[in-house]
Amino acid sequence: MNTTEDALSAEELAAIEAKYDEGSATRKVTPVASWVLRVVALSFAVYHFITAGFGLPADHWHMGWHLAGLFILTYAFFPIVKTTRLYSLQASVFRLGNIPWYDIILMVLGVVAALYVGLAWRGIPMLGIDEQTFRMGNPNRFDIVFGCILIVLVLDIARRTLGWVLPLIICVFMSYALFGPIFPGLLQHPGVKFNTFVSSMYFPQEGIFGVTLWVVSTIVFHFVLFGVIAQRTGLGQLFIDNATILAGRYTGGPAKVSVISSAFFGTISGSSVANTVSTGALTIPNMKRLGYPGHFAGGVEAASSAGGQITPPIMGAAAFIMAEFLEVPYTTIVIAAIFPALLHYVGVFAVVHLMARRLNLKGLSKDMLPKFGVVWRDGWANVVPLIGLLVVLFSGYTPFMSAFCGISLSVIVGMARWKSPLTWVYPAAFIAFVVWKYFNGGFELPMASLLVAGSIIGLFNPQSRIKIPEMSAAMETGVKYALAVGAASAAVGIVVGVINTTGVGFRIGFMVTQGAGNLATDLYGLMSLGDFKLFAVEDLQLFLSLVFIAIACILMGAGIPTTALYIMLVSVAQPALAQLGVPPIASHMFVLYYGVVSEITPPVCTSAYAAAAIANSNPFRTGLSAFTLGLGKVVAPMAFVYAPVLLFVSSTGFDLLEFSYTATSCIAGVIALSTAVVGYWFLPMGFIQRLLAGVAGIIFIAPSFKADLVALAIVMPVVLWQLFRRNRGPAVAVS
Repeated sequence: MNTTEDALSAEELAAIEAKYDEGSATRKVTPVASWVLRVVALSFAVYHFITAGFGLPADHWHMGWHLAGLFILTYAFFPIVKTTRLYSLQASVFRLGNIPWYDIILMVLGVVAALYVGLAWRGIPMLGIDEQTFRMGNPNRFDIVFGCILIVLVLDIARRTLGWVLPLIICVFMSYALFGPIFPGLLQHPGVKFNTFVSSMYFPQEGIFGVTLWVVSTIVFHFVLFGVIAQRTGLGQLFIDNATILAGRYTGGPAKVSVISSAFFGTISGSSVANTVSTGALTIPNMKRLGYPGHFAGGVEAASSAGGQITPPIMGAAAFIMAEFLEVPYTTIVIAAIFPALLHYVGVFAVVHLMARRLNLKGLSKDMLPKFGVVWRDGWANVVPLIGLLVVLFSGYTPFMSAFCGISLSVIVGMARWKSPLTWVYPAAFIAFVVWKYFNGGFELPMASLLVAGSIIGLFNPQSRIKIPEMSAAMETGVKYALAVGAASAAVGIVVGVINTTGVGFRIGFMVTQGAGNLATDLYGLMSLGDFKLFAVEDLQLFLSLVFIAIACILMGAGIPTTALYIMLVSVAQPALAQLGVPPIASHMFVLYYGVVSEITPPVCTSAYAAAAIANSNPFRTGLSAFTLGLGKVVAPMAFVYAPVLLFVSSTGFDLLEFSYTATSCIAGVIALSTAVVGYWFLPMGFIQRLLAGVAGIIFIAPSFKADLVALAIVMPVVLWQLFRRNRGPAVAVS
């Protein structure tokens, strides 16, 4: 076993991130083209930043500008086919700044098609174009031409940034809408006329210019940008240092540091791969030095980083989309996500701890731990932007206003210093904005006072000041990260439009529930012992439906960003769960969690592959390790669908006694599964003991008193044997 892994260089880490993160691998361009594109990217970022604070333009203009920027930057940075040759500079008359002319033409067509909706909104009499309200459902030839261009190019930028999986899925949905009469049975429908289809996909409220693109352009982009800037100013390193202080000295310390730091980092990062690379650069080599196998070290980091996507308060920006879909306050989503996230990390922590005990691994020595006083003396200011963002967010202001304040405070903390008077312009500008908002009724006095205080406090940051070029590079990176999510959200809007137009979501939901019901009836007899009925038919039907939907979520999630995957899946899966009586928030959480599970599920598990590259381990084996470590995230959705009380805010109500019992049962199940995965509790476990613990763990997850009694009966022999052998002498594994 190789345990002499040195830390990778910044260039090597960047190469790993570029290979596995859809937003990092981009085409090389000439210096002049690079300068022009940097201006475009910065303009894109500044536009969203300013509109977040000072007010959004009309939706059709706002989404149009966002989509236009996506077309320019995607066609500039992402080649038509990803090959090594196309990522190098090539001198040719057929290229402008190393960008092929056909990409420039597509870029122009995309920009015109994106802005046409805004330009023609009030009509263009000289071209015979009526107002938009008169053209809905009756598009003219301009609408058809630009609509077709937009649909094709949106699919193309999604393919360039994410690969073929998502566009092919969308093409299936488009075919279903256009050729409904040829589909068999329940799926058959009259079909949608081509002109009607283009109109509904193109105009606002549905399709491409629907809620998915609105949420990403108005909320998600801002939090991606905040995460990148906050990381650059030092918040990410502060997370890692504090995680090391908290857990580094205990059994299996570096692995526990990985879990804690990834959870912290996930609150500001929208990318599991970026999370893996940023925290794994330190934690994976430390784990290998301590004695963890490389594949296990990489799996710990991948499972922990993917968990960041479901960790409140940011949740990879999916929380904002869920709040928009469910039409509930953002705080409702955050509260509901607390226990499921805790259950995931309990599982990862349990596996890490048991593996450390099994391998007899110790924690970090005292001299290897950061000093608490030094860490906070140098890094205290980095929490100011996060505090400011969360206080504004939880005080009832819009998510984009909280992001505006968070980004502003990040810039102040990073770039302004008391000893450099010229840099006072940054806090002065933000304070002027806060005062203006206060006098116009936008901020109440306590909030305005807090933000002004945060601006002044940020001036005293003891860390080195970030210069304008470095901040510009961070903002440019944030824009690049947002390209794939933006392209995916625009493309997924087509799926949402098709579902709303054809009702296929309810058709698929009915098919799933009917199939599960028939299978449940067949299994009911096999699972009954005389008068003792372990499960009712309805429980089996719900369980089988959940399994079918979970498998679909994992399979469809291969290589698709979490936010885009959630948008697409919830439109199909939620109707099926609604037919079974699952509360809306539980069904949305269920879909989100299984979408995130795809990040660590072989054979396509980008986070695990990035971790494997750092750990120099087998990617597939690393993916298996990540999947087993993430069992808490795999079983948690089942638990809160059966027991919505675990989400605190479910429409079924909250009962403290019921919550306590159900939560204890779920945690017991996750711990039992963890012992089965590792093969160790107090002592090594043989095959039979692992099998019994695993079966008991799965049954524990079902929130039923009868099920818990059965689980206890199954696991009790293992517990008694472990206690007996521990008291009697040396470890003996029994199989």
